[in-house]
Amino acid sequence: MLTRRYFLRVLAGLPLLPMLPFSAPEVRAEDGGHPRVSTKVTIGEAFAGEEMQYDIAFWFLKKVAAAKMTFTRGPEKGQYVAALHGETIGLAGFVTRYRRDTYRAVMEEVEGGRRLRSLSFEEQVRVGDTSRRNTHIFDHKNRKWIGHSVRKSGAVRTRERDIPAGQDYNDFLTASYNFRYGVYGAVDRGGMYRVPVFPKKGVTYYDVKITSQAEEDRLRERSAPSRGSEYHIELAMDPEVLQSKKGLIKGWLTAELYPVEGIIEDVFLFGDVRGTLLKRTKQQR
Repeated sequence: MLTRRYFLRVLAGLPLLPMLPFSAPEVRAEDGGHPRVSTKVTIGEAFAGEEMQYDIAFWFLKKVAAAKMTFTRGPEKGQYVAALHGETIGLAGFVTRYRRDTYRAVMEEVEGGRRLRSLSFEEQVRVGDTSRRNTHIFDHKNRKWIGHSVRKSGAVRTRERDIPAGQDYNDFLTASYNFRYGVYGAVDRGGMYRVPVFPKKGVTYYDVKITSQAEEDRLRERSAPSRGSEYHIELAMDPEVLQSKKGLIKGWLTAELYPVEGIIEDVFLFGDVRGTLLKRTKQQR
């Protein structure tokens, strides 16, 4: 039957295809500006006002879950807030007690607006009337990472750890916008990019691989991707994490590097699980 843990992976994963971790050889991209994002505006201004809505489906069910990702200006100059909210709906919502997952990152521009850095990151999961929340505070001045966890019982746990010198501790939302802006290298076909994030369950970076032109052409001949699809990506994860035989996530990105569609193949009991962009809006500055 549908498990809540499974839906967490679907909701948090499919709308963020470029930022999911997968096993691959270490290949670092050369530093360079993103040729598809105007360098005349700072990284925060480039994405401010953007909102994307996704639908998640499998089998004959067209709407199993919905997800929304937003990027807005923060309370102070040079600060921004990114949020991802996902929830199960319809029959899937009833089975999972209408699970809602919310991720919220507060970040600041550094290096003259060429990069974003995490200030805080909050994860909240609500199932029915119960919830749990994790909050991460990044004190860059004192090189401290402070974590607060609030469990279902209401108990609070606080941990403080050092941020090692030279380490870049970002949450996955902040890292995703850095990637799109070109912080980790100019994105092109056949490239592989290593994106640093704060340690979680042993993962300290995400690798992003862009399909080669030859492979992309072959895929376009086999099936027509969604309108606006520019780059194809393929992410290989632990099959147990995805509850999939192959452990593969495949998807298409636009020229601006936001996902328009993605698929987890051969998920146990479900077959192929798909995520599709429904709507993207961008408010004028």
